[in-house]
Amino acid sequence: MNLYLDLFCTFARIGGLTFGGGYAMLPILEKEVVENKGWCSEEDLTDYYAIGQCTPGVIAVNTATFVGEKKAGKPGGIVATLGVVAPSLVIITVIAAFLRNFADNPYVIHAFSGIRVAVTVLVLNTVIKLLKSNVLKKGLPTLILFCLVLAASFFLGISSIALVVAAMIWGLFFGLAIHKKEVSA
Repeated sequence: MNLYLDLFCTFARIGGLTFGGGYAMLPILEKEVVENKGWCSEEDLTDYYAIGQCTPGVIAVNTATFVGEKKAGKPGGIVATLGVVAPSLVIITVIAAFLRNFADNPYVIHAFSGIRVAVTVLVLNTVIKLLKSNVLKKGLPTLILFCLVLAASFFLGISSIALVVAAMIWGLFFGLAIHKKEVSA
């Protein structure tokens, strides 16, 4: 299949089958992009999530852009981005036309409650996977950083951007210290 068509269709499927926003897309993105297509590694995808969180725009759109660009250059980034947003555009347009008529319907209210539960489970599953692969396997400095960022986020309400920048500096510091230690040994 043409790579551009494959990018568009893959990201359209992801965009059309995911409820709950960017974080709910993470497990589906991982399954499709890393496991099924092999377009990037799990570590690359984690980096794309982190960058997507810090840059303007929706995390799923940013991630699709990064993956598409990596796989097929700038045109690939554009095609993947269009693919991930196209289903939402169509669905939102249709829902907006009819939502006022059904918003107070108990069936619709309960359906959305169920969707929120499923999305919460998907996000939690992704958090646990990321915790295992990017924190617990990386050593004590990374675990300490995780605990500090978690505490700063929950208890101090520090902005995501500040936390990512601080974590980047921490990572650079410890990465350079470990590298310097390995070189001198």
